[in-house]
Amino acid sequence: MVQIRKLITLVEETWQEAGKELAKPTRKAAAVAVIKNPFAGRYVEDLTELMDIGEKLGELLGNKAVAALGVDKDQIESYGKAAIVGEAGELEHAGAILHPKLGKPLREAVGGGKAIIPSAKKMGGIGTPIDVPLHYKDAAFVRTHYDALEVRVPDAPRADEILVAIVVTDSGRPLARIGGLKKEEIKGEDGLR
Repeated sequence: MVQIRKLITLVEETWQEAGKELAKPTRKAAAVAVIKNPFAGRYVEDLTELMDIGEKLGELLGNKAVAALGVDKDQIESYGKAAIVGEAGELEHAGAILHPKLGKPLREAVGGGKAIIPSAKKMGGIGTPIDVPLHYKDAAFVRTHYDALEVRVPDAPRADEILVAIVVTDSGRPLARIGGLKKEEIKGEDGLR
């Protein structure tokens, strides 16, 4: 059973880049949960409880991030996930939350997603930041959507906590112009192109 100490939602809107006004702002939303680590301070072989927590957080945080942008889930273009484990935990605790079960409910929250969900994980103390990597949800090779959003909670994670973050966007980077596959060109068959 997940014990949530704190939920945070934030939206970043970029209206201008390199002195140029954007025709439409680029927007990213993060939904963050600070949870109690049920295995803090001890080694446990079976991490199923954390995997189940990941599934619940995929749905909760995915829906919160989409709602923060105020768009239909089908308008979400990019996604990413990350976790920071407090010092009484271990890196594998973040892996258990992020990988086996979080993806399916997150994909449901964003209206699909054939591409792998990029992720980051680390150990850290109170106030540690993490860059949540992003890319296009249906084709990982869409360069216009290679991005990240830094997430930091001033009082988390405590030693016995895990900070879990989901980030979504409804656009690519501002003024993207490095070439490559465009979102309009994807086939979306294998999650790559």
